[in-house]
Amino acid sequence: MAELYEYKVLELREKMIGGKMSGDKLEQVLNEHADQGWRLKAITSAEVKGRIGPGGVEGLLVTFERARTN
Repeated sequence: MAELYEYKVLELREKMIGGKMSGDKLEQVLNEHADQGWRLKAITSAEVKGRIGPGGVEGLLVTFERARTN
């Protein structure tokens, strides 16, 4: 039987990870999810929705995957 996976996508805006994109902050997010069994699948630069008003801000879409437990 084929292994089944689940996915999680995070939208990270500059403000969410401490102003400008920081390698240390991103590393912290990746390690926190790794501790929960998530594996990094992809990181995509994208315009993500801001908190107020239309339009977006520079950010990242971070996609994780892990084997489903059920």
